[in-house]
Amino acid sequence: MKRLPLFAILISAALPAAAQIRVDISGGISAPMPIAIPAMPTPVVVNTAAGATGALGRQVADVVTNDLKNSGLFAPLGPNAVQAVPFNRVTTPDYPYWGGTGAQALVQGFVQANGDGTLTVGCYLYDIVGHNEMARQGFVVAPAAWRRAAHKCADTVYTRLTGEGAYFDSRVVYVSETGPKTRRIKRLAIMDQDGAGHRFITNGQNIVLTPRFAPNQQAIVYMSFVGLRPRVYVYNVGSGTQRLVVDQPNMTFAPRFSPDGRYVVFSMAVGGNTDIYRVPVSGGAPQRLTTAPGIDTGASYSPDGARIVFESDRSGSQQIYTMNADGSNQQRISFGGGRYATPVWSPRGDQIAFTKIEGGFRIGIMSPGGGGEKILTNAWQDEGPSWSPNGRVIMFFRTAQGSGKADLWSVDLTGVNERPVPTPLDGSDPAWGPLMP
Repeated sequence: MKRLPLFAILISAALPAAAQIRVDISGGISAPMPIAIPAMPTPVVVNTAAGATGALGRQVADVVTNDLKNSGLFAPLGPNAVQAVPFNRVTTPDYPYWGGTGAQALVQGFVQANGDGTLTVGCYLYDIVGHNEMARQGFVVAPAAWRRAAHKCADTVYTRLTGEGAYFDSRVVYVSETGPKTRRIKRLAIMDQDGAGHRFITNGQNIVLTPRFAPNQQAIVYMSFVGLRPRVYVYNVGSGTQRLVVDQPNMTFAPRFSPDGRYVVFSMAVGGNTDIYRVPVSGGAPQRLTTAPGIDTGASYSPDGARIVFESDRSGSQQIYTMNADGSNQQRISFGGGRYATPVWSPRGDQIAFTKIEGGFRIGIMSPGGGGEKILTNAWQDEGPSWSPNGRVIMFFRTAQGSGKADLWSVDLTGVNERPVPTPLDGSDPAWGPLMP
């Protein structure tokens, strides 16, 4: 039997630059752009494994609406706020009506059942003021993958209007937590970036920490206390199996894949000293990268794989350092007072996110050289930043004072658009994966 890909691009077009509307994010957003997103019609209502195509058209529009709203850059008028669109008007918008809504841009589309059991989801972006079609894209998907088509549509709109990279069609792995502070049950869980498609991948028998996606998203590296010994494991997402990365008696922790997926960098405690090592994903002898007295941990590669950022207390307190991928040229880059932890390099390579510890825990960013430090959050305990695929949004976890309850949050680079990320239970240690293939 021929296996259907999760989605396939059907049509794609970026229209000439006649349309001039654009969300200018270079100086911050004074007001989100109003954008209309009516329910997506269907030529013929057909029942599918995911529901009737008529209902799916509204659900797709709802997902696009929520994605764009959550970005903080748009003020969507979703299906509940605007009139329905007949199928024959999807490619010929009623510009006078849409102009009366106050929206500047319009997203229209359709959901159509195909004879082979697939769906076609069409997505069109229009400039209401200029009466121009700005972009069109369509996807052929299995019915179960309709949400991915919706995220792809939202990404099409977002990238065309902002010039930024896409990020909605992505997943997050994190630690799901439940139980009292002294006896927390911690399980690995995967979900879409908006909280949908949630599933647990470990059973909670062993504590798990710091999960991180492989670049191809087929594996997750993390630390687990199997047999009460903290060691690094790789979990295969497809098979559900796990294997030990380094079979040594020492404690290993804080793992992360290299950008090419060939190595795992991690920390190992040997003889009272903790250093950063790397090892091929296939196994072998670890290569030691740091040798300074103290604790070196939290390593994160630059997107080109040439450099590593990490935290170290070699100077007497937790600070951020960078080094070449082979361990050479180690230098401190944080000098802003207080302590710095959990550094992670942006996918764009232009920023490093971190946890600032100074009277509380805050999420901040700085340049790879240490300049331009900016604190983005101001709660009691925010930590563990992880970048969106386009390097514009940071996900982290926030712990409530007193109760110890932890939840996932996100904030963009302005520090203004801060919002909770829904999870079924408490959540910590998020890791945002790359765009889905």
